[in-house]
Amino acid sequence: MPHLLLKDLPRYECLLEAAKEFPDLDPSACEAVLHLLRAGNESAKAVEAQLAEHNITQGRFSVLMILLNRGGGESPPTLGPAELADAAGVSRATMTGLIDTLERDGLVTREPDTVDRRMMLVRLTTRAEALMKEILPTHFQIMATLMAPLSESERQTLVGLLNRIIPQTLSAAPLAAAGT
Repeated sequence: MPHLLLKDLPRYECLLEAAKEFPDLDPSACEAVLHLLRAGNESAKAVEAQLAEHNITQGRFSVLMILLNRGGGESPPTLGPAELADAAGVSRATMTGLIDTLERDGLVTREPDTVDRRMMLVRLTTRAEALMKEILPTHFQIMATLMAPLSESERQTLVGLLNRIIPQTLSAAPLAAAGT
């Protein structure tokens, strides 16, 4: 789902004009955020289109990637639903829905934890591992294509800048909630 619907972003001059009416509007901050959102939205659309070719959503793909990368070295990898939810940054209810769909599609199984029988573990199936081997080469090509205009140094700078912005999202969330 797109978060930014503006195809043509406002010119900086328009933001300067709007700042006269809205004193809290910082034109350069607004411009930067709008471009960040636009780049993120367009990047997400490219990835989602590729995943849709395999009948998989970004959410389900994320679960499969987490299992593939964080499964503790087991083959096939396993994690508990709560661990998956935490790693994906979603609620446990959302994760249950994602796991239900992945299980229905034969991409994961739920199994009792051998250490704590009250707990369930989610395990990748061989079908999921094969699907990921099919999806990942193109997925990585898309990432490389998206970043092709930037040099290695510029990419490192971008990552550093984004890592400075990410913690600020926690500060902005209460402001957003107060505005509703």
